[in-house]
Amino acid sequence: MPQNRLANETSPYLQQHADNPVDWYPWGEEALNRARAEDKPILLSIGYSACHWCHVMAHESFEDPATAQVMNELFVNIKVDREERPDLDRIYQTAHALLSQRSGGWPLTVFLTPDDHTPFFAGTYFPREARYGLPGFVELLHRIDALYRTRRTDIATQNASLRDALGRIEARAAMSDDRLDASALDQARGELARAYDRTYGGIGGAPKFPHAPTINRLLRHWSATARDGRADDKALEMAIFTLERMAEGGLYDHLGGGFARYSVDEKWMIPHFEKMLYDNGPLLALYAEAHAATGDPALARVATETADWVMRDMQSPEGGYYSALDADSEGVEGKFYVWTREEVHQVVGADDYPLFAARYGLDRPANFEGQWHLYGAAEPAALAAGAGLTEDALRERLDRARARLLERRETRVHPGLDDKVLTAWNALMIRGMAVAARHLGRADWADSAQRALDFIRTQLWRDGRLLATYKDGRAHLPAYLDDHAFLLDAVLELLALRWRSADLDFAVQLADVLLEHFEDEAHGGFYFTADDHEQLLQRPKPTADESLPSGNGVAAYALARLGHLLAEPHYLDAAQRALQAAAGVIGQSPSAHCTLLDALEEELDPPTLLLLRGPLAELAPWQQAAAGYAPTRLTLAIPSEERGLPAALADKPAPARGVYAYLCRGTHCEAPITDPAELHKALG
Repeated sequence: MPQNRLANETSPYLQQHADNPVDWYPWGEEALNRARAEDKPILLSIGYSACHWCHVMAHESFEDPATAQVMNELFVNIKVDREERPDLDRIYQTAHALLSQRSGGWPLTVFLTPDDHTPFFAGTYFPREARYGLPGFVELLHRIDALYRTRRTDIATQNASLRDALGRIEARAAMSDDRLDASALDQARGELARAYDRTYGGIGGAPKFPHAPTINRLLRHWSATARDGRADDKALEMAIFTLERMAEGGLYDHLGGGFARYSVDEKWMIPHFEKMLYDNGPLLALYAEAHAATGDPALARVATETADWVMRDMQSPEGGYYSALDADSEGVEGKFYVWTREEVHQVVGADDYPLFAARYGLDRPANFEGQWHLYGAAEPAALAAGAGLTEDALRERLDRARARLLERRETRVHPGLDDKVLTAWNALMIRGMAVAARHLGRADWADSAQRALDFIRTQLWRDGRLLATYKDGRAHLPAYLDDHAFLLDAVLELLALRWRSADLDFAVQLADVLLEHFEDEAHGGFYFTADDHEQLLQRPKPTADESLPSGNGVAAYALARLGHLLAEPHYLDAAQRALQAAAGVIGQSPSAHCTLLDALEEELDPPTLLLLRGPLAELAPWQQAAAGYAPTRLTLAIPSEERGLPAALADKPAPARGVYAYLCRGTHCEAPITDPAELHKALG
């Protein structure tokens, strides 16, 4: 079968549709011009490679010649990967919500007028034949065509209202006169407590997502109150219990490490099996930080297994991190991950099977379509006591069984790998690896993060501008707010782990691009697309945390930290303007803006800068003295061999012998400390 126009795209999702009989176009001038010239509505289909229902709709409709014939006759058909084009996805998901008054998702199916690309009908998955209360897809196609041909005036009126509504959303993102103070931090804490699931952890009910910004906010809230001598131990309990329950549930891969996208149930037992890089980067950082805060070895174990999985399965030979693993293998969701009792018994052996079965739920009823998906069914301490074993002995036997099962699982047909490299998602994992390496002392994780950053600088940084995606030697698409903000934050975390002057230079370049091309200079805050980006139906300025942290929140947080580090007021001012611009929406729903609240916390109480200067070989004991969970402290160890530092760093020189530790809060720096024990005491 001849391939359509998607065959030459970098997106694995688009390539999956290259053999469809549908005359697919990628988003671009060729398709838009044809729709305008032929006066045909645009059928815009947005999805991603690891999306189960995207596969279902593709198999039912897009691979069907009869359905494709109707699509080709009546519409210009455009297929978009929401991971490569989050700008389009963000706009048309918002439009879907306005048109349908319900939340969206993927696949997103939108019908646009050909002249101005305004959506006049939107939905998500449609079956080939009518069911689930939904019309059949071919029936829908004919109805949409008739609507477009006979009701142009009504469509024009609705489109004008929709564009007006999108404009009002933009206007709400303008600078607010609301006062910024610490009350929003306490309000968010209260909102999260009210939505907290006291039985199983997490926020809200099923489906339940591992929402890293909210857990991070609870950890930071506890830390801030502890510094003030009024430790909010309940906030710590909510964060840690959620992390524990997620790791014990089937959301976590107990054999290979890493977390699935979400749990379909409130107990975290059965996941939607896709694994996304953007979830695992922030979760890796969280588990390492939670271990640093509590000393719990179980949290360190989860971080270790997750980081090792990323390096084993998700890092390319070139250095970049891949995007996702599919939920399906051999066309069946979860098939790669589930077991029969007989196969587990055969693999782990008769001696270890009873303990393994009790630990991971095989001694209980099947939990996934007649088979077993592993989850923490029994606590190791109780299981060890019942078996007359020490916990170490039990762990050794379970680890041996897990290794055997992982080896067996590797012989199965693997889920599809989305091997494109996305700048924003790589930044989240670079940061996760750097944070975990710093807290858990793993040089190989630091190397992994450094390789990924070097890959991005080599392949996706061109002529002073960042690109969004890379695959098979081709980098393209202008980068978005998230790419720049997340990468700036990641570079700062990597600098806190290993100093490289070139990385600081790169951070400054990224910050300058953010200010020059993304900032709303009139009202503050940052647009999702650059000022020279393709003109679309809307230019959003997103503030809330969604499946990814808020780009405005991360930008404000990272720019402020860079401003304090370099004593550069223009970075600090941009961060403050972004916070003021978002003050109104923060006030309406503080807990929906946890990343912005992290930036607000450091705006109200500037972070501590700890600068270590001395010979490279002598810095390690000082870094160890500064170890621990301190989310509002930025520690940098700069070898005395470094030359050409910015003025704010050069004025804190290394001594002739030994090491100096400069402890700065805001604009005030104390006299240099010359003994690691004295530093440890000064840090409390």
